[in-house]
Amino acid sequence: MVSMAVVLNVGWIILNWRRLMPMLIGIPFFALLIAGVVLNTIFLVREVRRNERHDSFINAVTHELKTPIASIKLYLETLARRDLSEEKRQEFYGIMLEDSERLLATVEQVLKAGEVGQRSRKMERAPVDMREVVSESIRRMKLLHHLDDDSLSFEQPPVEVSLTVRGDQEELRTVVTNLLTNAVKYSPGGIHIQVRLAIEREAWVILSVTDRGIGIAPAHLKRIFTRFYRVPARNVLRTKGTGLGLFLVRTIARQHGGDAFAASAGEGKGATVSVQLPRVLDRKAEPRAIQEAS
Repeated sequence: MVSMAVVLNVGWIILNWRRLMPMLIGIPFFALLIAGVVLNTIFLVREVRRNERHDSFINAVTHELKTPIASIKLYLETLARRDLSEEKRQEFYGIMLEDSERLLATVEQVLKAGEVGQRSRKMERAPVDMREVVSESIRRMKLLHHLDDDSLSFEQPPVEVSLTVRGDQEELRTVVTNLLTNAVKYSPGGIHIQVRLAIEREAWVILSVTDRGIGIAPAHLKRIFTRFYRVPARNVLRTKGTGLGLFLVRTIARQHGGDAFAASAGEGKGATVSVQLPRVLDRKAEPRAIQEAS
């Protein structure tokens, strides 16, 4: 439509080039008309994509809610109808507990996404030691997924170097948990995750989580932080998710004065997701320790 309009307008100008006044009036209006058509098309495409992501999110959340509920119901019915040994009962209780935790994690993630999206909300800010938050999250992740030290390593500066930031400890724990969960989820060929805490220019605390999983194509590196967005290639692996994990990571990081970034050499070559947060400067820190960490 735009091309046809341009051809018709150019043809009209050629046929009526001596009529100066209509040309001076018509050309600006024509430019505005074309700009309106282009903008309308852009907004329409964005709305279509937003609706597609929303539908994908609804389907994913429905599955994430329905699957553990159906599993819990099945095991409860089995326990009620059959006379099982104590060992079998304990096994069923453990499975139902895992399903309950999965269900609770999905609900908490959806609620957290709605909470962080509220611009008017007030955040309680206090000094938070990122070393403790990351260490605790790693311990929980190892217990949850039965990981050994070879599967998940942790590199950090010397204990003399302060890794304190100012913010909400629970939300920062959400950031670390989502990064670790994504790294585990998208490492189907074997879990090899490296977590690194470092200091950049003495003003930033950098948390990086690197995996050797399925990787991310360059075209999707910026879009993975969008709400509900999931890389299409990852759906081939039938890995379920809500598309909110990295959205929460970047949103919380920015609300704390930082940001989040992703890097990958390509599909099948792993990925690194990094979060930077403003560091609370420790006047008592030894200069040598800070230089070594940098």
